[in-house]
Amino acid sequence: MEALTQPPELTSPSSLAQEAVVSSRSLVDLVWQLQWRSDHLEHTETFFTALNVWRELDLCPAGLARDLPGKSRGSTLAYHFAAGELVPDYDARQIRPYPRQSFAQGQLAPGLGRFYPLALLRDFPQMISPFRCVGLAAETLTADLNHPLAGKPLDLALTVARIHRKRGETGGQCQEWLAHLLDGPGQQARWRSQPTAFFQDDAFVRPDERPDEQFYAQPRLVSHLDRQARQTITGLYGKLLRPGWRVLDLMSSWQSHLPESHGYTQVIGLGLNDAELRRNPQLTGHLCHDLNEAPYLPFGEASFDAVVCTASVEYLTRPLEVFAEVRRVLRPGGIFVVTFSNRWFPPKVIRIWTELLDYERLGLVLECFLQVGGFTDLATFSARGWPRPPEDKYFPQVRFSDPVFAAWGRKAG
Repeated sequence: MEALTQPPELTSPSSLAQEAVVSSRSLVDLVWQLQWRSDHLEHTETFFTALNVWRELDLCPAGLARDLPGKSRGSTLAYHFAAGELVPDYDARQIRPYPRQSFAQGQLAPGLGRFYPLALLRDFPQMISPFRCVGLAAETLTADLNHPLAGKPLDLALTVARIHRKRGETGGQCQEWLAHLLDGPGQQARWRSQPTAFFQDDAFVRPDERPDEQFYAQPRLVSHLDRQARQTITGLYGKLLRPGWRVLDLMSSWQSHLPESHGYTQVIGLGLNDAELRRNPQLTGHLCHDLNEAPYLPFGEASFDAVVCTASVEYLTRPLEVFAEVRRVLRPGGIFVVTFSNRWFPPKVIRIWTELLDYERLGLVLECFLQVGGFTDLATFSARGWPRPPEDKYFPQVRFSDPVFAAWGRKAG
């Protein structure tokens, strides 16, 4: 995935003295990049952590422990792991049937392909690690207890982002780096190419079903994600979109998160609040349109080279219809990029979004691409663990930046 080889930059300044190369007295900011494939889809997970070389280097893979000392800022190390080396290998014995009545989820029926805490199977009290529901019959539920990445070859790279000189022996957060890095990735993929049951049990109802134009009538000129997360999204758009393109900013607001240096020919914002759209300096035009009330796009076929949707897909009540419309207005080869985090307006978020794990939400977006059809080169991206910018209103109560998740595809042809 050449377009994503550069990890998001750090926006937080460092108060520690910088060093030229990694040594035993260093505290090193590392960006991990995990890549894997499923059903011809490509996935990239990026994860930030700080390594106390003296205390924590021996907790890393043997190759890294050997290769990292002496490396300078910007150096990248890459490793390939065969199936079973980084996570336990796939084990068919981990697919087990359980009595259907043992699933304690109230009135909601379990969904095929969905993940649930093991504690919902009464044989595993208080265990929160997830299992995947892979079979349903009148009397039984079949659970896959394998790790979501079991059986997958994995490529792992790390980049030295900064090298600090420690003030003492404390610092670092790599004691459980592998568990954190592998907690979630893999859940976005279908199980054995079968569609995941996201579209059942009134999944797209919302707590507040009043017309959206009423809820969004008051302008909200605030940033819904912290600066680090916004920069990550802008960097991703910069890698996937080309200068001179015609861009549709779907469900837009007063910020478009597009790189200002690209000089797009046209940036049209489609949103719900005219005052917010008028404040957006990147838009060359805008219109107000409620996609939940009327899930069509008032543009001709092949009108745009790219469509982006930032931190808004979780409000779509008819996403399949909207994704089909996006495909129609894209030129052949044009790209649709959907980005989101783990924050939303509770009254207007669709019900299923609140029930899913983070990476399952990526799976829901991918399922929309797959069910609508007509998209190729499907891929996902995530960025977690970055320090929260110190000027953010939630700092220091919230230690980490808002995570970023993205999925995209190109119109076939």
